[in-house]
Amino acid sequence: SLHNMMLPHGPDKNAFEGASNAELKPEKLDNTMSFMFETRFPQHLTAFAAKEAPLQDDYIDCWSDLEKKFDGTPGRK
Repeated sequence: SLHNMMLPHGPDKNAFEGASNAELKPEKLDNTMSFMFETRFPQHLTAFAAKEAPLQDDYIDCWSDLEKKFDGTPGRK
């Protein structure tokens, strides 16, 4: 995936909860590859991407079930 700076992105609820509650030990992941690139330089769509390429209109929906975990209160919880 390619994201402009400060554009929301990250794991969905299942990935977040699974990683947050997993036993902290080394784990080997087989047969998978993911690549994320973030840059401070603005990315722009080509004319083809803006007019012809299919859009993923439901992209934001993968985060709809995430629960707020941060409340901003100082100190340890």
